[in-house]
Amino acid sequence: MTADHILFNGEVVTVNPADEVLEAVAVEDGEVLAAGTDEEVLRLRGPETEMLDLGGRTVLPGFIDAHIHFLLYGTNRLGVDCKTGASSLGEIQDRLADRARQTPPGEWVRGWGYNDTKLAEGRHPTREDLDRVSTEHPIVLVRTCAHISAVNSRALEVLGLTPETPDPDGGTRERDREGRLTGVLKETAHMQAFQESRYPPEEMVEALTVADRELSSLGITSVHEAGGYGPDQMRILQQAVAGGRVRTRVYAMVCSLHESEEFVRKMVEAGVTTGLGDERFRIGPAKVFTDGSSSGPTCATREPYTSDPDDSGILYYTQKEIDDILGDAHRHGFQITAHAVGDRGVEMVVNCIDKALREHPREDHRHRIEHAGMVPPDLLRRIERLGIVPIPNPAFFYEFGEGYTVNYGDRVDHMFPLADYAENGIVAATGSDSPVTSANPMQGIYCAVTRKTLSGTSVGASQRVSLLDAVRAATLNGAYASFEESRKGSIEGGKLADLVVLDGSLLSTPPEDLLSLSPALTMVGGEVVFEAGR
Repeated sequence: MTADHILFNGEVVTVNPADEVLEAVAVEDGEVLAAGTDEEVLRLRGPETEMLDLGGRTVLPGFIDAHIHFLLYGTNRLGVDCKTGASSLGEIQDRLADRARQTPPGEWVRGWGYNDTKLAEGRHPTREDLDRVSTEHPIVLVRTCAHISAVNSRALEVLGLTPETPDPDGGTRERDREGRLTGVLKETAHMQAFQESRYPPEEMVEALTVADRELSSLGITSVHEAGGYGPDQMRILQQAVAGGRVRTRVYAMVCSLHESEEFVRKMVEAGVTTGLGDERFRIGPAKVFTDGSSSGPTCATREPYTSDPDDSGILYYTQKEIDDILGDAHRHGFQITAHAVGDRGVEMVVNCIDKALREHPREDHRHRIEHAGMVPPDLLRRIERLGIVPIPNPAFFYEFGEGYTVNYGDRVDHMFPLADYAENGIVAATGSDSPVTSANPMQGIYCAVTRKTLSGTSVGASQRVSLLDAVRAATLNGAYASFEESRKGSIEGGKLADLVVLDGSLLSTPPEDLLSLSPALTMVGGEVVFEAGR
């Protein structure tokens, strides 16, 4: 037997049970044929074998982003970037105005990524700010956390919102002292506006194509799609994969950012369950939202925020509602999960899973908690006992770490606690939650190893992990979280040839320089889908 591809003279970080670091890997018919020394692997060379001399560079299993909003990553590329280099409301207004001039009156102008804590004004944009951009276009501007947005007066009209409109359960529409709507929408109020301002199907397909190309350039070969526009998105994504527009492997959560419980119920009634599909597109867990965001801050905490003794966040559902929605999905064979960030939210999901398993026991359920932002020791013990798979986001520290210290104080020592997970044998798979923050897996690995922010500030340093533990969380553990560890996530014979070649040596790069590394080549199923410089 001869190989289609041989990558040799390198640093092959296998992520196998022994954490072996080898020299070469051979690929044949979309799978790993062998990994070993150069001498062993080069015996598999044939006349048609494509050879790649790594020159000491690192080969890793393709990165698996266990929590990313794949479509939203792409639609943001179609919208107005109000994050990169935006330091004032004036700059944001200028960018939105440029787009408004190119957009027919009456059509949505969509911006994304603003961070009120990084703006010179230190506040959210308001209806009045956005009215100065245009009153002919409905405008929606989504905060970086994707749990808060600001809209203009025209958008309020389109959405049918007045000062007398009651706030939805699990959300608020901010009002000024006179009771007028400021245009700032939080949690479910934001989610409603987000759904109403969604992109048309043809633009969603374009967005997926853009996202697929960019994620390949980051070395990401599989994603766990965390939800967006509900059934429409699920159908379009599946069709894009089937039609070859998306080459990234997709594990699609049954989740809509707005009224996710309805989507879950419809899928349960339709007889769909986790695992339906193939190695390109597979149905994932049933998911709902429990609370808000870590950076808003709007997550639900047991004790009030350190920064505001009158605030402890927002809950979407009662305990009974979560138990009923996800408990029913569990009974019908779904893997279940929920967005839960604050320790109060995490506790509610743990309670739900505990109850579901007591009433309807199931072996190897791999129920998850998305984010699991705050996990103090008592919840850690329950997560271990119940076999729950947490999906932390260490990359958040890079952008939001200083704010965590301000808002949560000492609770940062138990935020996204990778060290606690590793020490207690809990399988945790990391996700970027992009477009909330960068999708670059190296940022997540850097933060897992250093717990440092962009400014170099250390946040919760006791939760730092080793480099190989961080790599495992971004590869094999992601495969475990989707029941696919026998097919991908490590470089072993018979597994899918999903590989990424870095432009240097990972193991000889100091932790503080990890962000200097980037992919030189990405392979999905033995097919090169990205090559730097081409």
